[in-house]
Amino acid sequence: MQISELSDRSGLTVQTIKFYIREGLLPKGSMVSATRSEYDGRHLERLRLISALREVGDMPISAIQEIIEAVDDDGVGMHQLFTTTQHAVGPYVAAPHDPHWRAAREDVDALVRELGWRVGERAPARDLLAHSFVALRRLGFPITLKDLRPYVKAATEVAEHEIGRVADGAPRARTVHSLLVSTILYEQVLTALHRLAQEDASARRFDRD
Repeated sequence: MQISELSDRSGLTVQTIKFYIREGLLPKGSMVSATRSEYDGRHLERLRLISALREVGDMPISAIQEIIEAVDDDGVGMHQLFTTTQHAVGPYVAAPHDPHWRAAREDVDALVRELGWRVGERAPARDLLAHSFVALRRLGFPITLKDLRPYVKAATEVAEHEIGRVADGAPRARTVHSLLVSTILYEQVLTALHRLAQEDASARRFDRD
């Protein structure tokens, strides 16, 4: 297909596609003449991935470039591809020079060890969880393992479900796309379901009518 058709099928302007080519995010098309290049389904699939990373993940070009390089490098294993994507997604929270925050981060690290989870030391979710621990304690709700157990169980089941859906030998770009959807959009689904379930539980316990 020509670049005009690629533009129509991807929903992106020709100028945007040319920008992605210049930035190295999208391979150049096959030259068929001095003024015309041909593109195929691989270019369309790549554009869909880039669009998802930008629109769903709200990622800067530099982060997208990092993920694209990992997708294109067959030497990068699937787990490393997952962690690269998660690190690019974030979110990153500020780690203040505060003893309460440091204590919370130590608690998070201890929790990860106790659960036996294989999680990198620099995983942004460690700081995110520590930030939540600090906020809860300041509001008078100190964290205990008993309180966390239902959330750990739910998170484990959801993660196993998501990773289990990745087919062996699936295209790497599609795998990243799937992870992005799970991380960004299905987290919103999970939040919404949590709140609906809370209202239902409250009604069943407190609303006798």
